[in-house]
Amino acid sequence: MKLKHMKSKMKKRIWFIINPISGVRRKDDIPAMIREYLDHSKFDYEIKYTERKGHAIELTKEAVEQHIDVVCAAGGDGSVHEVGTGLIGSATKLAIIPIGSGNGLARHMHIPLTVPKAIECINSEEEIQMDTVLVNDTPFLGIGGYGLDAVIAKKFDEDKKRGFRTYVKHVLKEFFKYNPINISIDTNGQIKKMPVVLCTIANTSEFGNGFVVSPKSDATDGKIELFILKPFSFWRTPAIIYQFFMKRSHKSQFAEVISFEKAKINLTQKIAHYDGEPVAVRSELNVQVVPKSLHILIGKK
Repeated sequence: MKLKHMKSKMKKRIWFIINPISGVRRKDDIPAMIREYLDHSKFDYEIKYTERKGHAIELTKEAVEQHIDVVCAAGGDGSVHEVGTGLIGSATKLAIIPIGSGNGLARHMHIPLTVPKAIECINSEEEIQMDTVLVNDTPFLGIGGYGLDAVIAKKFDEDKKRGFRTYVKHVLKEFFKYNPINISIDTNGQIKKMPVVLCTIANTSEFGNGFVVSPKSDATDGKIELFILKPFSFWRTPAIIYQFFMKRSHKSQFAEVISFEKAKINLTQKIAHYDGEPVAVRSELNVQVVPKSLHILIGKK
């Protein structure tokens, strides 16, 4: 009985993995804010800094091996992707301090966008088990895409400047010269072939910055959505963009949404992004949801 009481009083261990180059915000004040706002009666903490792309995955695997209770990604969607995919299937929980350019997963999970409030959100320890997505042998957490968004993600990744303005610059530049790709989709034996501007796999609702691609996506329902945006006339662009920001993209006459657990997709363009991170892919993709595979600390609606 005494041992049980002692165990209940043990602090949880949390690692903060900070990406020093994500977004446009300074990062040197974050350690001080962690010291100030983290509940030290609940947590013992360590701070780790990423030194290169992929380093967060290495640190996360080390945390899992050491049975760290929580790993917090302090960065943008790329950092969250690296940490989160490293935690899939483990008992270690993902937390997020969203300091990137888009913060799509954090916004979907109602995690505050200011550092003090995001840390207070960690203190609350409100947790869910979210679904993740597996494409062939590559996992991701929120949004994956194979159309115009994949091209933009690649251009944004190659740009030395970060932030929302840089992202908009690439959206405008690529939109005017983009040629729709041809895809073939097989869901439950039903095959569709069509040209598309966007072919987006949505486990969560938005790319980031309030640009909502799949308003009804729920990361706990055991399903994922395929959002398709078909080619449209240039003059319709403002209305379509407005629908995305008003969470009504699925109502566009050029949109189609398919819910599924497993699907096969064939592409003519072998470029993709997963959680905003550009990747090269095969032309044939096997997509499936992995239910309740990641523990994540979330905010309140």
